[in-house]
Amino acid sequence: MSELVTGDAVVLGLRPAKLPSRALALAIDLAVVGAVFVLVSIGLALATASLDDAAFAAVSVAAFLLVLVGGPIAVETLSHGRSLGKLACGLRVVRDDGGPIRFRHALVRGAMGVVEILMTFGVVACIASLVSARGRRLGDVFAGTLVVRERVPAGRAAAVPPPPPWLVGRFAGLDLSAVPDSLWLAVRQYLTRMHQLDAQVGRSMAERLAGELAERTGVPVPAGVPAGAYLAAVVNERQARDARKVFGAARDEAARGGFEGAAGQPVGGVPVKGAGTWAPVAAVPPAGAGGAGAPVPPAGADGGQVPPAATGFAPPA
Repeated sequence: MSELVTGDAVVLGLRPAKLPSRALALAIDLAVVGAVFVLVSIGLALATASLDDAAFAAVSVAAFLLVLVGGPIAVETLSHGRSLGKLACGLRVVRDDGGPIRFRHALVRGAMGVVEILMTFGVVACIASLVSARGRRLGDVFAGTLVVRERVPAGRAAAVPPPPPWLVGRFAGLDLSAVPDSLWLAVRQYLTRMHQLDAQVGRSMAERLAGELAERTGVPVPAGVPAGAYLAAVVNERQARDARKVFGAARDEAARGGFEGAAGQPVGGVPVKGAGTWAPVAAVPPAGAGGAGAPVPPAGADGGQVPPAATGFAPPA
Protein backbone atom coordinates (compact mmCIF):
# COMPACT_ATOMS: atom_id res chain seq x y z
CA MET A 1 0.00 0.00 0.00
CA SER A 2 1.28 3.43 -0.92
CA GLU A 3 1.99 5.98 1.80
CA LEU A 4 0.89 8.89 -0.39
CA VAL A 5 -1.32 11.45 1.34
CA THR A 6 -2.87 14.19 -0.77
CA GLY A 7 -4.68 17.37 0.10
CA ASP A 8 -8.14 15.88 -0.38
CA ALA A 9 -7.25 12.55 1.26
CA VAL A 10 -8.54 10.48 -1.62
CA VAL A 11 -5.43 8.58 -2.64
CA LEU A 12 -4.44 6.99 0.63
CA GLY A 13 -5.15 3.54 -0.85
CA LEU A 14 -2.96 3.74 -3.97
CA ARG A 15 -1.18 0.49 -4.78
CA PRO A 16 1.98 0.93 -6.86
CA ALA A 17 2.32 -1.52 -9.74
CA LYS A 18 5.25 -3.90 -9.54
CA LEU A 19 7.58 -5.08 -12.27
CA PRO A 20 5.66 -8.17 -13.54
CA SER A 21 2.42 -6.30 -14.26
CA ARG A 22 4.30 -3.32 -15.71
CA ALA A 23 6.39 -5.59 -17.94
CA LEU A 24 3.26 -7.30 -19.27
CA ALA A 25 1.60 -3.96 -19.98
CA LEU A 26 4.76 -2.71 -21.70
CA ALA A 27 4.95 -5.85 -23.84
CA ILE A 28 1.38 -5.30 -25.04
CA ASP A 29 2.08 -1.64 -25.80
CA LEU A 30 5.29 -2.47 -27.68
CA ALA A 31 3.52 -5.15 -29.72
CA VAL A 32 0.81 -2.71 -30.77
CA VAL A 33 3.24 0.15 -31.48
CA GLY A 34 5.57 -2.21 -33.36
CA ALA A 35 2.75 -3.46 -35.57
CA VAL A 36 1.71 0.11 -36.35
CA PHE A 37 5.31 1.07 -37.10
CA VAL A 38 5.72 -1.85 -39.52
CA LEU A 39 2.55 -0.91 -41.38
CA VAL A 40 3.56 2.75 -41.57
CA SER A 41 7.04 1.80 -42.75
CA ILE A 42 5.64 -0.39 -45.52
CA GLY A 43 3.33 2.39 -46.61
CA LEU A 44 6.12 4.94 -46.62
CA ALA A 45 8.44 2.60 -48.53
CA LEU A 46 5.85 2.24 -51.27
CA ALA A 47 5.08 5.96 -51.31
CA THR A 48 8.71 7.13 -51.34
CA ALA A 49 10.17 4.61 -53.75
CA SER A 50 11.19 7.39 -56.13
CA LEU A 51 13.10 9.40 -53.48
CA ASP A 52 16.84 9.28 -53.00
CA ASP A 53 18.53 7.67 -50.01
CA ALA A 54 18.84 10.89 -47.96
CA ALA A 55 15.14 11.68 -48.30
CA PHE A 56 14.19 8.10 -47.49
CA ALA A 57 16.34 8.19 -44.34
CA ALA A 58 14.73 11.45 -43.24
CA VAL A 59 11.25 10.00 -43.74
CA SER A 60 12.24 6.87 -41.80
CA VAL A 61 13.50 8.92 -38.85
CA ALA A 62 10.32 10.99 -38.90
CA ALA A 63 8.20 7.83 -38.89
CA PHE A 64 10.24 6.44 -35.98
CA LEU A 65 9.76 9.59 -33.90
CA LEU A 66 6.10 9.91 -34.85
CA VAL A 67 5.04 6.32 -34.14
CA LEU A 68 7.43 4.90 -31.54
CA VAL A 69 7.89 8.12 -29.53
CA GLY A 70 4.99 10.42 -30.32
CA GLY A 71 2.37 7.65 -30.34
CA PRO A 72 2.77 6.57 -26.68
CA ILE A 73 3.02 10.20 -25.57
CA ALA A 74 -0.23 11.08 -27.34
CA VAL A 75 -2.02 8.00 -26.02
CA GLU A 76 -0.99 8.60 -22.39
CA THR A 77 -1.92 12.28 -22.63
CA LEU A 78 -5.36 11.70 -24.16
CA SER A 79 -6.20 8.71 -21.95
CA HIS A 80 -4.82 10.31 -18.75
CA GLY A 81 -2.23 7.60 -18.23
CA ARG A 82 -4.03 4.50 -19.53
CA SER A 83 -2.46 2.99 -22.62
CA LEU A 84 -3.83 -0.19 -24.19
CA GLY A 85 -1.44 -2.41 -22.23
CA LYS A 86 -2.09 -0.62 -18.94
CA LEU A 87 -5.83 -0.79 -19.55
CA ALA A 88 -5.60 -4.54 -20.11
CA CYS A 89 -3.54 -5.04 -16.93
CA GLY A 90 -5.57 -2.64 -14.78
CA LEU A 91 -2.79 -0.06 -14.42
CA ARG A 92 -2.66 3.71 -14.72
CA VAL A 93 -0.02 6.43 -14.66
CA VAL A 94 -0.71 9.19 -12.12
CA ARG A 95 1.24 12.07 -10.65
CA ASP A 96 3.08 11.72 -7.37
CA ASP A 97 0.13 13.40 -5.63
CA GLY A 98 -2.37 11.00 -7.20
CA GLY A 99 -3.73 13.40 -9.83
CA PRO A 100 -4.03 12.70 -13.58
CA ILE A 101 -0.95 13.26 -15.72
CA ARG A 102 -0.65 15.95 -18.37
CA PHE A 103 1.29 16.37 -21.59
CA ARG A 104 4.54 17.36 -19.89
CA HIS A 105 4.50 14.23 -17.76
CA ALA A 106 3.85 12.01 -20.77
CA LEU A 107 6.55 13.85 -22.76
CA VAL A 108 9.23 13.25 -20.13
CA ARG A 109 8.20 9.60 -19.75
CA GLY A 110 8.28 9.10 -23.52
CA ALA A 111 11.64 10.81 -23.98
CA MET A 112 13.22 8.77 -21.20
CA GLY A 113 11.56 5.64 -22.55
CA VAL A 114 13.58 5.94 -25.76
CA VAL A 115 16.77 5.55 -23.73
CA GLU A 116 15.79 3.10 -20.99
CA ILE A 117 13.39 0.92 -23.02
CA LEU A 118 14.05 1.13 -26.76
CA MET A 119 17.82 1.68 -26.81
CA THR A 120 18.64 -0.73 -23.97
CA PHE A 121 15.84 -3.24 -24.64
CA GLY A 122 14.26 -2.45 -21.28
CA VAL A 123 17.25 -3.47 -19.16
CA VAL A 124 17.67 -0.03 -17.55
CA ALA A 125 13.92 0.24 -16.89
CA CYS A 126 13.85 -3.20 -15.23
CA ILE A 127 16.80 -2.41 -12.98
CA ALA A 128 15.34 0.95 -11.97
CA SER A 129 11.96 -0.61 -11.25
CA LEU A 130 13.52 -3.32 -9.09
CA VAL A 131 15.59 -0.82 -7.11
CA SER A 132 12.70 1.60 -6.54
CA ALA A 133 10.49 0.93 -3.54
CA ARG A 134 7.43 1.90 -5.58
CA GLY A 135 8.50 0.21 -8.80
CA ARG A 136 9.28 3.43 -10.68
CA ARG A 137 11.54 3.60 -13.72
CA LEU A 138 13.73 6.59 -14.56
CA GLY A 139 11.01 8.18 -16.66
CA ASP A 140 8.68 8.15 -13.66
CA VAL A 141 11.35 9.67 -11.42
CA PHE A 142 12.10 12.57 -13.77
CA ALA A 143 8.44 13.12 -14.68
CA GLY A 144 7.17 12.89 -11.08
CA THR A 145 4.75 10.09 -11.89
CA LEU A 146 3.78 6.69 -10.51
CA VAL A 147 2.14 3.64 -12.10
CA VAL A 148 -0.61 2.33 -9.83
CA ARG A 149 -3.08 -0.52 -9.88
CA GLU A 150 -6.63 0.51 -10.66
CA ARG A 151 -8.24 -2.89 -10.22
CA VAL A 152 -7.64 -4.17 -6.70
CA PRO A 153 -9.49 -6.90 -4.78
CA ALA A 154 -12.62 -5.55 -3.17
CA GLY A 155 -12.30 -5.59 0.59
CA ARG A 156 -14.68 -4.89 3.39
CA ALA A 157 -15.53 -1.22 3.67
CA ALA A 158 -14.10 0.33 6.80
CA ALA A 159 -16.70 1.79 9.11
CA VAL A 160 -16.55 5.41 10.19
CA PRO A 161 -15.78 5.53 13.93
CA PRO A 162 -18.64 6.90 16.04
CA PRO A 163 -18.22 10.30 17.67
CA PRO A 164 -17.65 10.60 21.42
CA PRO A 165 -20.94 10.56 23.37
CA TRP A 166 -20.42 14.13 24.61
CA LEU A 167 -20.66 15.37 21.00
CA VAL A 168 -23.66 13.33 19.79
CA GLY A 169 -26.49 15.69 18.83
CA ARG A 170 -24.44 18.83 19.45
CA PHE A 171 -24.50 19.82 15.76
CA ALA A 172 -28.20 19.16 15.16
CA GLY A 173 -28.77 22.74 13.98
CA LEU A 174 -25.81 22.85 11.61
CA ASP A 175 -26.55 23.72 7.96
CA LEU A 176 -24.90 21.02 5.85
CA SER A 177 -26.49 21.90 2.50
CA ALA A 178 -23.38 23.72 1.20
CA VAL A 179 -20.95 20.87 1.91
CA PRO A 180 -19.97 19.19 -1.41
CA ASP A 181 -19.84 15.43 -1.83
CA SER A 182 -16.09 15.57 -2.47
CA LEU A 183 -15.52 17.03 1.00
CA TRP A 184 -17.75 14.40 2.60
CA LEU A 185 -15.73 11.71 0.82
CA ALA A 186 -12.45 13.22 2.01
CA VAL A 187 -13.69 13.40 5.62
CA ARG A 188 -14.98 9.84 5.53
CA GLN A 189 -11.73 8.47 4.11
CA TYR A 190 -9.73 10.33 6.73
CA LEU A 191 -11.88 8.96 9.57
CA THR A 192 -11.59 5.37 8.33
CA ARG A 193 -7.79 5.63 8.04
CA MET A 194 -6.83 8.07 10.77
CA HIS A 195 -5.26 5.37 12.96
CA GLN A 196 -3.00 4.31 10.05
CA LEU A 197 -1.51 7.79 9.60
CA ASP A 198 1.43 9.37 11.32
CA ALA A 199 0.23 11.36 14.34
CA GLN A 200 1.48 14.71 13.03
CA VAL A 201 0.20 14.10 9.49
CA GLY A 202 -3.18 12.97 10.78
CA ARG A 203 -3.51 15.98 13.07
CA SER A 204 -2.72 18.48 10.33
CA MET A 205 -5.08 16.74 7.90
CA ALA A 206 -7.91 16.72 10.46
CA GLU A 207 -7.42 20.41 11.18
CA ARG A 208 -7.47 21.28 7.49
CA LEU A 209 -10.61 19.22 6.82
CA ALA A 210 -12.30 20.66 9.91
CA GLY A 211 -11.48 24.18 8.69
CA GLU A 212 -12.96 23.48 5.25
CA LEU A 213 -16.07 21.94 6.82
CA ALA A 214 -16.51 24.89 9.18
CA GLU A 215 -16.11 27.30 6.24
CA ARG A 216 -18.84 25.48 4.29
CA THR A 217 -21.25 25.40 7.23
CA GLY A 218 -20.53 28.95 8.35
CA VAL A 219 -20.03 27.89 11.98
CA PRO A 220 -16.50 27.67 13.45
CA VAL A 221 -15.25 24.58 15.20
CA PRO A 222 -16.20 24.79 18.90
CA ALA A 223 -13.33 25.67 21.18
CA GLY A 224 -11.80 22.72 22.97
CA VAL A 225 -13.18 20.14 20.51
CA PRO A 226 -10.47 18.13 18.71
CA ALA A 227 -10.63 18.32 14.93
CA GLY A 228 -11.03 14.56 14.52
CA ALA A 229 -13.88 14.38 17.02
CA TYR A 230 -15.56 17.34 15.32
CA LEU A 231 -15.41 15.59 11.93
CA ALA A 232 -16.82 12.37 13.37
CA ALA A 233 -19.68 14.22 15.08
CA VAL A 234 -20.64 16.13 11.92
CA VAL A 235 -20.57 12.96 9.81
CA ASN A 236 -22.72 11.22 12.43
CA GLU A 237 -25.19 14.12 12.27
CA ARG A 238 -25.44 13.82 8.49
CA GLN A 239 -26.03 10.06 8.74
CA ALA A 240 -28.74 10.64 11.34
CA ARG A 241 -30.47 13.15 9.05
CA ASP A 242 -30.35 10.73 6.13
CA ALA A 243 -31.84 8.01 8.31
CA ARG A 244 -34.65 10.33 9.44
CA LYS A 245 -35.44 11.14 5.81
CA VAL A 246 -35.79 7.46 4.97
CA PHE A 247 -37.92 6.75 8.04
CA GLY A 248 -40.04 9.83 7.37
CA ALA A 249 -40.73 8.74 3.81
CA ALA A 250 -41.82 5.30 5.05
CA ARG A 251 -44.06 6.88 7.68
CA ASP A 252 -45.68 9.18 5.12
CA GLU A 253 -46.31 6.27 2.79
CA ALA A 254 -47.94 4.36 5.61
CA ALA A 255 -50.10 7.38 6.50
CA ARG A 256 -51.33 7.61 2.90
CA GLY A 257 -52.57 4.01 3.09
CA GLY A 258 -49.68 2.58 1.18
CA PHE A 259 -49.86 -0.78 2.96
CA GLU A 260 -52.47 -2.48 0.78
CA GLY A 261 -52.40 -6.08 -0.38
CA ALA A 262 -52.66 -7.28 -3.94
CA ALA A 263 -56.42 -7.92 -3.55
CA GLY A 264 -57.08 -4.44 -2.22
CA GLN A 265 -57.15 -5.55 1.41
CA PRO A 266 -55.09 -3.32 3.71
CA VAL A 267 -52.36 -5.06 5.69
CA GLY A 268 -50.30 -3.92 8.60
CA GLY A 269 -53.13 -1.86 10.13
CA VAL A 270 -55.54 -2.18 13.04
CA PRO A 271 -59.34 -2.01 12.81
CA VAL A 272 -61.03 1.14 14.06
CA LYS A 273 -64.05 0.30 16.17
CA GLY A 274 -67.33 1.32 14.61
CA ALA A 275 -65.74 2.74 11.50
CA GLY A 276 -65.36 -0.44 9.44
CA THR A 277 -61.99 0.74 8.22
CA TRP A 278 -58.35 0.11 8.96
CA ALA A 279 -55.91 2.58 10.37
CA PRO A 280 -52.29 2.05 9.25
CA VAL A 281 -49.69 1.52 11.89
CA ALA A 282 -46.79 4.00 11.85
CA ALA A 283 -43.62 2.42 10.46
CA VAL A 284 -41.39 4.17 12.96
CA PRO A 285 -41.97 5.99 16.23
CA PRO A 286 -42.56 9.73 15.90
CA ALA A 287 -39.75 12.20 16.40
CA GLY A 288 -39.26 13.32 19.92
CA ALA A 289 -37.92 11.94 23.12
CA GLY A 290 -36.61 8.52 22.31
CA GLY A 291 -37.91 8.71 18.72
CA ALA A 292 -36.21 9.05 15.36
CA GLY A 293 -35.81 12.78 15.85
CA ALA A 294 -33.68 12.45 18.95
CA PRO A 295 -29.96 11.88 18.68
CA VAL A 296 -29.06 8.32 19.55
CA PRO A 297 -25.72 7.72 21.25
CA PRO A 298 -23.60 5.01 19.67
CA ALA A 299 -24.25 1.54 21.04
CA GLY A 300 -21.63 -0.96 22.03
CA ALA A 301 -21.52 -4.68 21.43
CA ASP A 302 -23.66 -5.37 24.53
CA GLY A 303 -26.26 -2.75 23.63
CA GLY A 304 -24.93 -0.24 26.10
CA GLN A 305 -23.40 3.15 25.46
CA VAL A 306 -19.93 3.20 23.94
CA PRO A 307 -17.36 4.54 26.40
CA PRO A 308 -15.27 7.47 25.15
CA ALA A 309 -12.16 5.30 24.79
CA ALA A 310 -13.94 2.96 22.33
CA THR A 311 -14.61 5.75 19.86
CA GLY A 312 -10.97 6.72 19.45
CA PHE A 313 -11.61 10.19 20.85
CA ALA A 314 -11.33 11.58 24.36
CA PRO A 315 -13.30 14.48 25.89
CA PRO A 316 -11.42 17.73 26.32
CA ALA A 317 -9.74 18.27 29.63
